[in-house]
Amino acid sequence: QLQLVESGGGLVQPGGSLRLSCAASGFTLDYYAIGWFRQAPGKEREGVSCITSSTGTTYYADSVKGRFTISRDNAKNTAYLQMNSLRPEDTSVYYCAAIPFMALVAVTTSQRCAAIRHGSWGQGTQVTVSS
Repeated sequence: QLQLVESGGGLVQPGGSLRLSCAASGFTLDYYAIGWFRQAPGKEREGVSCITSSTGTTYYADSVKGRFTISRDNAKNTAYLQMNSLRPEDTSVYYCAAIPFMALVAVTTSQRCAAIRHGSWGQGTQVTVSS
């Protein structure tokens, strides 16, 4: 059974850092596109960062460019989101999602990232940025 489990969330002061993990089981992450999404109360779920191709093409939302870094460790079957210089507006529940690369037919990186929503999801981890 395909499963994604996020961890690493918590409470951090503005300017601090967190690293989120997304551990996959029941499938091999090597062949999957991975996305990190977040949803704050009363807001729509938004794409934060994705790996959209087998060659490692990445996408970052403008709001996190230069602060967040997505990565994957295929040996550990785990994806990561390193979040630096955190701001109060980064406060959200963060989710990871995965979909097979072959299922992505969109052309642009941002479209491919959005399409990852149609894959499998984890349960989410809360990130709170507050002093």
